[in-house]
Amino acid sequence: MQMGPWQLLLIAVVVLVLFGRGKVSSLMGEVGKGITAFKKGVKDGTEELEKDTTTTVTAARDVTPAETDKV
Repeated sequence: MQMGPWQLLLIAVVVLVLFGRGKVSSLMGEVGKGITAFKKGVKDGTEELEKDTTTTVTAARDVTPAETDKV
C-alpha cells in the first residue's frame, strides 16, 4: 500500500496537534544535529583511512617459490 501526499499531510497535522509545535521543532532540530554528526563522522573516518593507506604503503615483493626441475 502506497501513501499519497494527502495521507502524509494528515499524519503531519495529527502529529503536530498531539505533540505541539515546540516539541516537533525541537525533535527536528535533534534529527538535524544527528545527521550532521553522522556526516562528520563518515568524513573523518574516510580521511583517516586515506591517511593510513598513504603513509603505510610498502613495496610489493615477489614471494613465489623458485622453480626447481623435478623429474
